[in-house]
Amino acid sequence: MRGRRGVTLLELLIAITLVSLLSTGMLFAIRTGLGALEGVSRRVNENRRVTGAYRILENQLGAFLPVRARCGQAGGTQGNPTMFFQGEPAVMRFVTSYSLEGAHRGYAVIAELFVVPGEGGRGVRLLVNEIPYTGPVGAGFLCMPPAPDPLSGIPRTVFAPAIPGPRSFVLADRLASARFFFEQSLEGQPAQWLPVWVRNDVWPAAVRIEITPLEDDRSRVQPLTLTTRLRITRTPDEPFEY
Repeated sequence: MRGRRGVTLLELLIAITLVSLLSTGMLFAIRTGLGALEGVSRRVNENRRVTGAYRILENQLGAFLPVRARCGQAGGTQGNPTMFFQGEPAVMRFVTSYSLEGAHRGYAVIAELFVVPGEGGRGVRLLVNEIPYTGPVGAGFLCMPPAPDPLSGIPRTVFAPAIPGPRSFVLADRLASARFFFEQSLEGQPAQWLPVWVRNDVWPAAVRIEITPLEDDRSRVQPLTLTTRLRITRTPDEPFEY
């Protein structure tokens, strides 16, 4: 019996304890790695969302269409052709040939960019609505004929309010502020940025969207101010020459 070799109960308990400790360490290491991977994936998705939102804004403004609308169709009047563009500090409405669903291959749409309070009343968010553009008559249901502006006295088009809906797309979230500015560049006068666009005889030369993030997180891409020039070379009523 003394010549036989084997494993004592104490050695077996020590071996099981070591294996358990190694398994526990490996489990915690795997969980830590998966958590880090999830965090990196979340950061990458957030960065892609920010860059994607900027690309959408640039494409929509770059595909700007200078069109007219017969404002006042909702009131039952025929309406007069009016330049279709709304420029407010928190709302911008225009027609573009770039859509979220069809990109540059889609139909012309009316883009409604507007700012609403954030979730839980914390900060603000930038939304966009897309409405199919069916022509001057269809767009006329979103506006009323020009009326004198209370401050400047210049005839100004009155638009219906932009309302969030189930199909509204969130371009930017968790923002401290988001405001629109419009460049007025007239011949013989210095260019100036205006918070409200009231003119119905000329288009803005450029659009600036000032965005301030709610949290200064240097570990991810932060939304910044976007300035895009509206490259309009002709008026809607100007005929094409072949």
